[in-house]
Amino acid sequence: MRLLTLGGTEFAGRAVVEAALGRGWEVTVFHRGRHEAPEGARTLLGDRTAVDGLAALDEDSGEWDVVVDTWSAAPRAVRDTARLLRGRAGRYAYVSSCSVYDWAPPAGYTERAPVVAGASADADLTDYARDKRGGELAAVDAFGADRSLLVRAGLLLGPHENIGRLPWWLNRTARGGPVLAPGPRDLPLQYVDVRDLAEWILGAAERELSGPYNLMSPQGHTTTGELLEACAGVTGGTAELRWTAPEVILEAGIEPWTQLPVWVPPGSEGYDALHSADVSRAVATGLRCRPVAETVADTWRWLREIGGAAPRRPDRPPVGLDAEVEAKVLAGPGV
Repeated sequence: MRLLTLGGTEFAGRAVVEAALGRGWEVTVFHRGRHEAPEGARTLLGDRTAVDGLAALDEDSGEWDVVVDTWSAAPRAVRDTARLLRGRAGRYAYVSSCSVYDWAPPAGYTERAPVVAGASADADLTDYARDKRGGELAAVDAFGADRSLLVRAGLLLGPHENIGRLPWWLNRTARGGPVLAPGPRDLPLQYVDVRDLAEWILGAAERELSGPYNLMSPQGHTTTGELLEACAGVTGGTAELRWTAPEVILEAGIEPWTQLPVWVPPGSEGYDALHSADVSRAVATGLRCRPVAETVADTWRWLREIGGAAPRRPDRPPVGLDAEVEAKVLAGPGV
């Protein structure tokens, strides 16, 4: 198979490239040159936001069986690239997001749930949900419903994470001592290891799948307790997880998801949207999710290799809880 990735040097795109190289595919990476592409991939340099930024993808650059696009900003960049490639690529896989659903989708929502209104393939930068939906529309407009694959990913974790969620928990537990652990301990979580996402995308391309797919682990694949205990264990075991009721955390003014990454209180509309999707369609078409302990251990190994400080995308806000705020809550009642 011949693969073109748009991006491919960071997190999700990188995982797709490495998985494809592992399968013996012929891989081309179109990127801005800010990071090195994985060894073994052919590189084409360009900036989709610049005038003539797609010049490297001219008629002489090649033809591909599948294009994988992870773009998260203005949808018109997806529109322009997809239109340029529609005669030279067999299939267009766009890595979208479960954020495209009209907020907040109910527990158990499928790919048929209503999507956000007001998105356009021709739009400039708007907001994350409409930008991702606009990217979907752009892919379908250029390649048609039968040759476009819309990968509606949920929470992504794993090595090379550039958002900082799992790296924050790993670095926090590595410091040891009492750790504010948001309860309940047995709260089910949904996420997908970025490498499992990549393998599913490549398998879907081989099988010529099309249409939208919710792409995250089945409900109950892991829990908050299993995730944080794996973090504490792999980083040395000196952290003491202090399980704290959601109401105590919320009363302290702590923001779920951002200040305490991954966690969203049960019973909230955010929890149903982020951790309660129906993923039976993806599972039926080959999605396999590795144990959470493996994801945690491999991410910790990567963090140590790069010195502990995870890279962070400049277009995303920082995550994590201030140490003084954590200490104050830990010293209060109910903890």
